[in-house]
Amino acid sequence: MSTAAIKKTTSKSWRVVDIVVAALVAIAGGVIFWAWDQGAAALSAPMNAAYPPLTGLLAGGWMLPGVLGMLIIRKPGAALFCETVAATGELLMGSQYGASVLFSGFIQGLGAEIIFAVFVYRKFNLPVSLLAGAAAGFFCGLNDSFAPWGWNIAYSGADKLAYIVLTTISGAVLAGGLSWLATRGLARTGVLSSFASRKAATEPVFS
Repeated sequence: MSTAAIKKTTSKSWRVVDIVVAALVAIAGGVIFWAWDQGAAALSAPMNAAYPPLTGLLAGGWMLPGVLGMLIIRKPGAALFCETVAATGELLMGSQYGASVLFSGFIQGLGAEIIFAVFVYRKFNLPVSLLAGAAAGFFCGLNDSFAPWGWNIAYSGADKLAYIVLTTISGAVLAGGLSWLATRGLARTGVLSSFASRKAATEPVFS
């Protein structure tokens, strides 16, 4: 195997520091999930009264760890790992949604992971981040609308479509956009010096 091939393989392999930081992102994400649960519960009441599918706009907060973890770690599996572990943390802290959060975390992480995989884990700019967040939101909407445990499974077809569109938008803005901004901010502090994302603050926005 050539030196270039060895370097390429190594660059995709997880190091101890990758695992540790991914776990920290996931743990922090679990806390965010739990806090988001409380805020969403308060906001969902007026939204439901106005038009139930509007609650889809709150969904993006539950997808932050997956996109953020990938933007920092930049290794295959990071989005799936961070999102699933964060959901596990949410469950352990006492989620009002019960064990269903585990599958929700997995499916949302998978949505984000697929987008980064499509770009062969080489692009982490704003458009890709927005797409990853949108995909996580889209998968979330599908899960909530069609899974047996989906909380809006009784919605009409039109309301389900509206909900899925809104979760996709929410995922793009809250998970994709905010995670991209957060990664650039962290890069400026120097805390990402051990990762390829250390250059995030100066990387082109669109290329």
